Amino acid sequence: MENIIFEQIKQEINTNDVVLYMKGTAVFPQCGFSAAIVQILSQLAVSFKDVNVLEDTIIRQAIKDFTNWPTIPQLYVKGEFVGGCDIIREMFESGELQELLKNHHISTANAA
Repeated sequence: MENIIFEQIKQEINTNDVVLYMKGTAVFPQCGFSAAIVQILSQLAVSFKDVNVLEDTIIRQAIKDFTNWPTIPQLYVKGEFVGGCDIIREMFESGELQELLKNHHISTANAA
């Protein structure tokens, strides 16, 4: 079963440039940490796929096992795990997130 779920996660993160596994949706985040990342991505005008882990308890646990990261939200860019809320917030404030997105050819609001 784990292999099937991991394959589903791999397909999701490999077919979408930016994926956010979160509690709730981009339109209606259901935790402050998820809302913070949605706000950052929205401020940068980054298109992303949201996956609501509250809709599926199997995915909720599997995403933690997949990355060996204990918390949600989790942000993926071009198939790679970037981090959770604190890491994304720090990267955004330092400009590192914008640079990462630029290096992966993902357009942002402040792209030149």
